[in-house]
Amino acid sequence: MQSRDRILAKVDELQGYLRELRQIRVNTYQEYATSIEKRRSTERLLQISIESVIDICSLIASGLKLGLPGSEEDLLERVGSTAIFQPTTMAKIRGMRSFRNILVEKYGRIDDQLVYSSLNDELVDFDTIIEETLQLLRRGER
Repeated sequence: MQSRDRILAKVDELQGYLRELRQIRVNTYQEYATSIEKRRSTERLLQISIESVIDICSLIASGLKLGLPGSEEDLLERVGSTAIFQPTTMAKIRGMRSFRNILVEKYGRIDDQLVYSSLNDELVDFDTIIEETLQLLRRGER
């Protein structure tokens, strides 16, 4: 795949964001809710982590010559049609995209409980995306 190095760079970037998210994670919602710094840094790190996932999808689509998507939704449809990611993983990516839109468009009116839950329950989804991306790249080396 021509974009292999660029994909690996995005994966590395994403892994860095995930390390930061895991470092700032707190044990209770109360701790999270009372720290504006934790809330805002979590929101931003989740946003750019999701954007990294979308960038990875875009690089995959480009590398596989899936055509020029007209929108992010179209991009995810094209990538989803290739079975690069498991169907459950693609569903998670679509959900992440929607969540990113909430973070971007409703800043200041964000459900802190939802963000806290994402921080504690859904970071593993990013790990799955990374693993499936790396599997794709390993298959391309053969």
